[in-house]
Amino acid sequence: MRVVLQRVTSASVTVDGITVGKIADGLLILVGIAQGDSPDNAQWLANKTADLRIFEDEHGKMNLSLIDTGGSALVVSQFTLLADCHKGRRPAFTAAAEPEVADQLYQYFAESLRARGINVEQGTFAADMKVTLVNDGPVTMVIDRDS
Repeated sequence: MRVVLQRVTSASVTVDGITVGKIADGLLILVGIAQGDSPDNAQWLANKTADLRIFEDEHGKMNLSLIDTGGSALVVSQFTLLADCHKGRRPAFTAAAEPEVADQLYQYFAESLRARGINVEQGTFAADMKVTLVNDGPVTMVIDRDS
């Protein structure tokens, strides 16, 4: 399982021109679910995401977490995070989980953040989404959790 965290001052996701999720300050979280991933992986990553100190305190140091700041999360599924680009010129997506499993773990990840008290907006699983963001910093982190 892989997440890409982007600290944002705003982010939104639209499907067919309709906004399905929108946040102000917080994190845009792209989530890729791999074959063999489990609810334990999703829970671990949700906790890491909620507690990771990547927001600045009053001294400009990254000492505050999403929970500390009261920020929101926009969670978007993105199987292309699992692309294998080692061979040839066309990415392979064989490491990505089957859609039914991936959707369940994507939903579980979002619910795990909500259980920590975070306001969570979501994209639409398996839809053609358009994501807009203003990256703050910019600060972008990639976190992996192997199954």
